[in-house]
Amino acid sequence: MTDYVESDERRALRAAVRDFAAGYGPGYFLAKARAGEKTDELWAAAGRLGYLGVAVPEEYGGGGGGIGDLAAVCEELAAAGCPMLLMVVSPAICATVIARYGTGAQKRRWLPGFADGTTKMAFAITEPDAGSNSHRLTTAVRRDGDGWVLSGGKHYISGVDEVEAVLVVARHVDSSGQRLLPSLLVVPTDAPGFTYQHIPMEVVSPEKQFTCFFDDVRLPPDALVGAEDAGLAQLFAGLNPERIMAASFATGMARRALDQAADYARTRAVWGTPIGAHQGVAHPLAQCAIQVELARVMTQRASALYDAGEDRAAGEAANMAKYAAGEAVAAAVDQAIQVHGGNGLSAEYGLGALLAASRLSRIAPVSREMILNYVAQHTLGLPRSY
Repeated sequence: MTDYVESDERRALRAAVRDFAAGYGPGYFLAKARAGEKTDELWAAAGRLGYLGVAVPEEYGGGGGGIGDLAAVCEELAAAGCPMLLMVVSPAICATVIARYGTGAQKRRWLPGFADGTTKMAFAITEPDAGSNSHRLTTAVRRDGDGWVLSGGKHYISGVDEVEAVLVVARHVDSSGQRLLPSLLVVPTDAPGFTYQHIPMEVVSPEKQFTCFFDDVRLPPDALVGAEDAGLAQLFAGLNPERIMAASFATGMARRALDQAADYARTRAVWGTPIGAHQGVAHPLAQCAIQVELARVMTQRASALYDAGEDRAAGEAANMAKYAAGEAVAAAVDQAIQVHGGNGLSAEYGLGALLAASRLSRIAPVSREMILNYVAQHTLGLPRSY
C-alpha cells in the first residue's frame, strides 16, 4: 500500500474473495449458525484457494503477504455476509506469532497447515478476574524437568471445539511461587488435564465461546513459542494483528448492513416515493458510510505500519482502528435496522443477527474504554488512570 491507495494486487485479492464469497453468502452462513453447525465447507474452500494463508511466508506454502492482505480477506468475507471469527484468531494471531518467534521445527509443524487452512488454532489470554489487565493473569506455567506444567483457566475463548491446539498466554512461576513474565505455549486440545466448557451466548455465530481449564497439563519443551523472558513485547506481536483483523471484521459487517439498508431504501416506496429520497433516512446512512470509510482508512494505516515493522506506531494505529470500526459497525447496523422498520428484526432480513455481533465489536477483543485509556495516556500524554 502506498499513500493509502491499495496496490493492484490487493484490489485483485479483494475482488477474488468477493466472487468466492458470493457463492456462500448470508443465507448459508446464518443457516449454519442457527443450526449450531460449523462453516467447514467455507473455511476449507478458502484454505484451498490460499485466502487463509495469504500472510504465511511463501517457504511454508503461504502467499508471503502481510497482515493487510489477510485483513482484506477477512473484511470481504464479512461484507459478503460470512464473517468468520476464527480468521481473527488462527491465521492472524497464532500464525503470525509462530512465523515471527517460532523455532524452525515449530514453523515446519504449524505454518503449512495455517497456509492451506487444514490447521486451526485458538488463542487464550482472557481470564475471569483479570479482564483486560494482562498484568493480573494467573494462569501459570512452571518447569518440570525439561518440559512444562500449565495450570489455571481462561474465559471467553473462541472456537476451542473446532481447533487442534490453543496458543495460551501464561505467566512463569519460579521455585518460590513468584509469578514472572508471560509467555506463549501451544497446548493440544486433547492434552490430559485440558478441559473446556461451552458458554451460551446470544450472538448468532458458528464459532462458540468457551471457558478453558488447565489442571496441571504437562507439555513438552517445544510447547513454548519464543523466548521464556520475552514478556509483553512478544505477546503484542499477536495482539496488534488481532486488533487490525477485528477492525476489518467489523467494517466488513458494517458494509454488509449499509449495502442492505441502501438497497432497501432505494426500493421501498411509501406514499409514492422511495424512502431513501427522504433526508431523514438518507443522511443517517450517509453518516454511517463516512464512519465506515474512516475506520477502513485507519485500519489500512495500522496494517501498513505493522507490515513495515513499526510495532509501536502500529499499536497506536491498531487500537484507533479497532475503536473506530467498533463504533462504525454498531452505528451502521443500528441504522440499517431502523431503515427496515419492523423488517429489520425479522429473520428474513438477517439484520437482527448482526445486532449482537456488531455490539460485541465495541467490547472485544479489547473494550472501547481501554482503547480510550491507551490513547489518553500514550497519544495525549495524560496521567495514567488505572
